[in-house]
Amino acid sequence: MRNRYVDLLRVVSLGVVIAGHWLMVIVEPTATGVRATNTLAVLPGLQPVTWLLQVMPVFFLVGGFSHATAIASVRRRGGGYADFVRSRAGRLLRPTAVFVGLWLAVALAVEAAGHDQGLLRLAMRTVAQPLWFLGVYLGIVALAPPLHRLHRALGRRAWLVPAGLGAAAALVDVLRFAFEVPMVAYLNVAFVWLAVHQLGYLYADARLGRRAAGLLAGLGLAATVALTTAGPYPVSMVGLPGAPVSNMSPPTLALLTHAAWLVGLALLLRAPAARWLERPRVWAAVIRANGAAMTAFLWHLTVLFAVLGGLLALGVAGPPVGSAAWWGLRPLWIAALALLTLAVVSVLRWADRPRRASIGGPGRPGTVAAIGGAVLCTLGVLGLSAVGFGGILAGRTAMLVVVPVTPASAATAVAVGGLLLWLSRGPGVRYGQEGRIVPQF
Repeated sequence: MRNRYVDLLRVVSLGVVIAGHWLMVIVEPTATGVRATNTLAVLPGLQPVTWLLQVMPVFFLVGGFSHATAIASVRRRGGGYADFVRSRAGRLLRPTAVFVGLWLAVALAVEAAGHDQGLLRLAMRTVAQPLWFLGVYLGIVALAPPLHRLHRALGRRAWLVPAGLGAAAALVDVLRFAFEVPMVAYLNVAFVWLAVHQLGYLYADARLGRRAAGLLAGLGLAATVALTTAGPYPVSMVGLPGAPVSNMSPPTLALLTHAAWLVGLALLLRAPAARWLERPRVWAAVIRANGAAMTAFLWHLTVLFAVLGGLLALGVAGPPVGSAAWWGLRPLWIAALALLTLAVVSVLRWADRPRRASIGGPGRPGTVAAIGGAVLCTLGVLGLSAVGFGGILAGRTAMLVVVPVTPASAATAVAVGGLLLWLSRGPGVRYGQEGRIVPQF
């Protein structure tokens, strides 16, 4: 039976991220082209609002819950590691492959025609940035089964896993800020997001009741206030251009305490939300939104840059950021972008539909192929988020931590990784205990 509140949290978290990007991204014409900035940089007094609007931790909580359910489903059907990873990764990679393929084709055409400049150049290097989230999530998919085994093995002490990951994140920040070891900071990409994901396992076990939720919310909020007041952490929970420290990239201990308080708040709202979700129309709307959420997430910045390009071409200049007129136009701005995104989703949502998933990979070879595929897809998607789609013919590179990547090498890694995941089925695939293909969970 589906958990309606989990489905609502998934839709709301992605929806808030999309709306936040639409509000934050500012593109202004200059004498030499265009420049991009951020509403939070122009209006720094709004930065505390990110404590409510930086909701990616909620998505990772939902991911932990969903993965716990999916792992149990695979086990009941006689499947193993490869079946879980292939199914969950495939669910993300299909709409991502469509997005990457179309944008690479556009970027090649634009560069070959000599138009890789101005707003087009900015768009080709920006629309891929949200892929960082999918890259991290793919890595978590690969780690989910062994971490779930650890969670089950610890029983009532399973809370030690997120606690230990939190302690590791704190140690990383000590090394980063007190001992000036900057490269160690990237370990928190794993420690912070895995800690939140493990809370999802506890939620799936019904161990995060109102008392636990209240403790997470209260202690998390107090710790976030302390860290951003007395520590080296900025108030904003999203990265800002030119800021010396970002709580997001790489993640910090402050982002983890923020995640704790936000997760606690979300769990405290579960009971009234569950009553609301009992309404048939509300639940039907959530189901429809879930079916298109990933496609909307992938394409929402493309829609934004298309609208900005049209306005610049028409010579339409908006009111100054933060003015009364600017705020008055924000509801119309969000509504217009939402309608255009729905139009894109209506064309491309076929890539977001769940597929039937096979069960029964060929043992160890299938596991090795699934691990290799997941690693390559993770690195490739993260690489695309770092380098973008522009500069393919010019050999544009960016650094993924310490590894140089190009759009071509990153896309190749995703393609080869996807092939390995497909091959992890093996030559003789079983389709569940009743001889049928098992619907994807």
